[in-house]
Amino acid sequence: MNRLAGVTSPYLLQHADNPVDWWPWGPEAFEEARRRDVPVLLSVGYSACHWCHVMAHESFEDEAVAAVINEHFVAVKVDREERPDVDAVYMEAVQAATGQGGWPMTVFLTPDAEPFYFGTYFPPAPRHGMPSFPQILQGVRGAWAERRDEVGEVAGRIVADLSARSVSETLAKGGQVPPGPEDLASALLALTRDFDAVHGGFGGAPKFPPSMALEFLLRHHARTESEAALQMVQATAEAMARGGIYDQLGGGFARYAVDATWTVPHFEKMLYDNALLCRTYAHLWRVTGSDLARRVAVETADFMVRELRTEEGGFASALDADSDDGSGKHVEGAYYVWTPEQLRAVLGEKDAAVAAHYFGVTEEGTFEEGASVLQLPDTDDLVDAERIASIKERLRAARDSRPRPGRDDKVVAAWNGLAIAALAETGAYFDRPDLVQAATDAADLLVRVHMDWQARLHRTSRDGVAGANSGVLEDYADVAEGFLALASVTGEGVWVDFAGLFLDTVIVHFTAEDGTLYDTADDAEQLIRRPQDPTDNATPSGWTAAAGALLSYAALTGSGPHREAAERALGVVKALSGRAPRFIGWGLAVAEAALDGPREVAVVGPDGDPATRALHRAALLGTAPGAVVALGAPGSDEVPLLKDRPLVDGRPAAYVCRHFTCERPTTDPEELGEKLRG
Repeated sequence: MNRLAGVTSPYLLQHADNPVDWWPWGPEAFEEARRRDVPVLLSVGYSACHWCHVMAHESFEDEAVAAVINEHFVAVKVDREERPDVDAVYMEAVQAATGQGGWPMTVFLTPDAEPFYFGTYFPPAPRHGMPSFPQILQGVRGAWAERRDEVGEVAGRIVADLSARSVSETLAKGGQVPPGPEDLASALLALTRDFDAVHGGFGGAPKFPPSMALEFLLRHHARTESEAALQMVQATAEAMARGGIYDQLGGGFARYAVDATWTVPHFEKMLYDNALLCRTYAHLWRVTGSDLARRVAVETADFMVRELRTEEGGFASALDADSDDGSGKHVEGAYYVWTPEQLRAVLGEKDAAVAAHYFGVTEEGTFEEGASVLQLPDTDDLVDAERIASIKERLRAARDSRPRPGRDDKVVAAWNGLAIAALAETGAYFDRPDLVQAATDAADLLVRVHMDWQARLHRTSRDGVAGANSGVLEDYADVAEGFLALASVTGEGVWVDFAGLFLDTVIVHFTAEDGTLYDTADDAEQLIRRPQDPTDNATPSGWTAAAGALLSYAALTGSGPHREAAERALGVVKALSGRAPRFIGWGLAVAEAALDGPREVAVVGPDGDPATRALHRAALLGTAPGAVVALGAPGSDEVPLLKDRPLVDGRPAAYVCRHFTCERPTTDPEELGEKLRG
């Protein structure tokens, strides 16, 4: 066992028995490199990463390769999900130098942590014009020994270039004000140009679920009644739900599709994708009443609770792409794919033929070696629902007997915040109190384990024990977002109070004098550059997530400083709205809310009163962009929005406000619903 044996990261533990003498990230590793006068080999990945496993098996488990690494380098292994700051800084360098990025990320550093050579996956032998990993090691070793001055100059130039990069130029183009209607219309036009009208989604292969752009389009439709916006959401949502990227037996989405048709996924399942998509489909149902959207939202919520919930009440990070194929071989997608022969073995000839047609399983296969990923072509009129339900139940039972994919069971604060919001709202919309309770349990865990006595967040925990890594901006922002959604559903104002504590930290420790936001706190570990990225990746950027949570908190409390911070943060969205809307989708969604108010809804009535419940449900189902809801008994001032809101003629009432200026209250749920249409 190497130095990773005592860590808590499941990804690092996967490498604990490598012959490579790995070090975890920390000053000790760089001191060792300085003492030995050797470069640092930095390898960054995550537990559900298929190519990380491939490179580990081909190179890091190889005794001869390990011997070279151990003699000539200090090897440092980083879980990008635990240290997104380290990942962001060096990925920026990789992308700047090579024009592309990905994981595993392989970077060679000086003992001062300055990068000088970059790459991602390297094969064990030369392949397709790509040098082998042993060749890379030999070349770097030679450069370090024979051309040290040149290495130092390269590293110095790279660090200087990274340090000079700033969002200030981008921000200057938009000012420090939120986007206006014209900016949001430009974003819609740009998305329309990039829309795949045949298969849904945006761009070509590989194709990622565009959760944040879809949320913007839903809000834009609510505000403007744009049918084009709604049609893009509906087409994309249906294509994904019917494609192989969605697990047709167990619910939940894979991380992305390798093709443009959503047919073949990269099979890992991430908590963040499923939380975001669960909420998107629930919001689509709220607008359209679509049965498909309802089914997918509920199935995805059930998948998260069933497959990712930990014993402590949080949610694990991911399920692996690979699993044992039954012969001892670790194969991507083995748990999920089917051949016609396998269908026949479980279902018999007649039902297997029905299932093959219903799920698109062919003799040629849609994946590898004659296997097919289950899809849902438009065959709803093929057979009766009971027969399909029986087929799915038998296939699920058979699949449950297969070796399961590994689970990365660390709890990431930010992604649990996203899950809390999704589960709370899905539970409220579809009368599933068990989902609301799951959201509450996860929130309790974040407070008990991830939050310290100064209201600072730890990014991760495992087995109920907090990890050593400090929370980054997205942790504070997404947890605040989840807590505010939970407060709207449960009426428990304590979640608003906790969100306020986290957002105060954002203002004090993550905000620059010019109003821009950093991904790390001012008292965090100093890297070669303090990361600052406002664009969305697989999740909302910490920057735009913070803007959304700040805006919602201000709407519930009337706080001017939080509103002003949100508006300053949205300046970068204005600058990017027409140029890169796919990569600022959450910011555009927040801008829609800011433009609409957002509307503030105070529901006042006795707890448990059917009339109170009816008004509360109508408030939650309102489609006004980013509307916030506060629920309380008469005389409650737990949330400032509730203060001085009396009953009307002794009956429960709802007040719809903007900037704490309210319309005439109503006691009629239907009238409230009309007030909260976009």
